[in-house]
Formats: sequence, C-alpha cells, structure tokens
Amino acid sequence: MTLAADCPEWARWLAQDADGAWWCFEAEPNQHDTGWYENEVGRYRRAGQGSANPDWRTALQRIRPD
Repeated sequence: MTLAADCPEWARWLAQDADGAWWCFEAEPNQHDTGWYENEVGRYRRAGQGSANPDWRTALQRIRPD
C-alpha cells in the first residue's frame, strides 16, 4: 500500500504520529508532543495505521506541490 497514493487529491502533506497513525493534510501540519495536527486551515484525513514510530518527527513529507 502506498499511503501517498491513497490520499485525496487535495492532500499536499503526509505525516505519521508516534503511535503509528498516518494522516493526509491539505496544509503543512503543526507538530505537537506525539504527532501532527491541522493548522486551522485546510482539510485532513486519516490515511492508515502503521507500527509505532519513535522517529515520527522525521516522517512528515510533502507529497504534492501547491
């Protein structure tokens, strides 16, 4: 499964939380203690579940240009 390919067309960012949850975001998300959250603009949607990731801070990736 390719998570980026499974994100909706509007999604520009893909990120994984510490618990392994993957999220698609329309706008670049903000970081909190154990994951990522929408920055009050744009849409977001859960993309899947992986294994817990202690390096979740490095899991943010841009998947499409604006």
